[in-house]
Amino acid sequence: MRNIVGVLKTKDMDDYMKLGEKALKLNKMLAISGPILTGIAAIGSAFVGTTNGSLTVMVGVICGAMASVVNTFEHGGQVGMVFEMYRSNAGFFKLMQETIESNVNERDV
Repeated sequence: MRNIVGVLKTKDMDDYMKLGEKALKLNKMLAISGPILTGIAAIGSAFVGTTNGSLTVMVGVICGAMASVVNTFEHGGQVGMVFEMYRSNAGFFKLMQETIESNVNERDV
């Protein structure tokens, strides 16, 4: 049982915490870049009638398409849920470690 606790401490919890941090960073990046791209697309579509209309329309279309892809990946890919899954698994391993340690330290009655 002590060996299992050692493996939980050294491998499992650390792996899930690292993966959870990566998922959280990805979620933050997507949550920030989606509205920014949408805003750039809206600004680009506002300058349709100007002399540089074709360039601004192209920027608006490209940014709008990228915002759509980013939002689809963020919400459809459930990036926030993946982070919560990793965090929950790390908490479960912590609970299992504490339970094993408390059972190993008890004396037989």
